Amino acid sequence: MQRAYSLKKNRQFQYVYRRGKHCACRELSLLVARGTRVLVGFSISKKVGNSVTRNLMKRRLREIVRPQIPHLKPALYVVVIREGAASASFQTLRTGLYGLMRRQNALREGGVR
Repeated sequence: MQRAYSLKKNRQFQYVYRRGKHCACRELSLLVARGTRVLVGFSISKKVGNSVTRNLMKRRLREIVRPQIPHLKPALYVVVIREGAASASFQTLRTGLYGLMRRQNALREGGVR
């Protein structure tokens, strides 16, 4: 995922937490707040595992989100990774995140099928 699409600043995350719409599945939670362009951030607690596990989860999710960026509506997205994600497969995470995107109506025409 390119840096131009990355949510980095703490105040951006706080804005999404305050103003965003929330939906969740077993492994992930997705918050979406209005914005002028697509920015995606990832949040993971230390409860999930050691740093190797947490970084693996973030790398997997970045790779899941990357091909969908052109299909996302302009907004601020925060993906919260829950404890169940550590033992989930790549396919399970992908299915869960795409389902959350559909539920949040975050995709333009021609997005995930």
